[in-house]
Parts: sequence; structure tokens; C-alpha cells
Amino acid sequence: QVQLVESGGGLVQAGGSLRLSCAASGYTFSSYAMAWFRQAPGQEREFVAAIRWSSDTLYRDSVKGRFTISRDIAKNTVYLQMNSLKPEDTAVYSCAGRDGALVPLPRLYDYWGQGTQVTVSS
Repeated sequence: QVQLVESGGGLVQAGGSLRLSCAASGYTFSSYAMAWFRQAPGQEREFVAAIRWSSDTLYRDSVKGRFTISRDIAKNTVYLQMNSLKPEDTAVYSCAGRDGALVPLPRLYDYWGQGTQVTVSS
């Protein structure tokens, strides 16, 4: 049974940093793409960043230069380092996995975590 468990969310002031973690169990990442999505109240889920185990990455334009996605193969864990946070980054952040290429479309991901809340105060 595949499980993705996020951690690291919280409340931070604008300009601050948080690091999210997504620990996976039940499968090996060797051919998987892992991604972070976010969803703010009343808005659609949107793509944030993705990484393959080859270390290829893909980012949403609005987070480029501020967010960094990385992975620890030994720990089967994906991270999202978020710097220079803005109030508009406030959302529930979820990690997701799929066996295939990096894509920014949530409907193409097979596995999802429960999400972690990130709140950025102004």
C-alpha cells in the first residue's frame, strides 16, 4: 500500500522560510515523478514543483528562485524548501506521485498525501 505523508507546514511571517517533507512508503522511487501541489480556499489545486529521481525538476513560474524541490533517495523522501514566502503562498500543500514523466497536471498523479497547511502572514 502506497502512502505519502507530509510534514513541515506551519505559520510564518512574510519573507520567512519553511521546509516541507513528503515521506513515501510502499514503493520505490526509481522511476517515479514526485510533485508538490497547493490549494487555497475557494481556489483550484495548482502545481508548485516536481522532481524525478534523475533529479530533473519543474517549477511553477511564481515560485522559481524562491522554492527548491529535492529528494533523498535513501530516505524515500521529497522536500520543498520555501524561501521568501509571500501571503499568496498560503495554502494546503500536498505531495503526489506518479510513474512517469514530470507533468504539472494533478489528474495525472496516482498517489496523494493528506496535505499540510502553510500560512504566511503579512
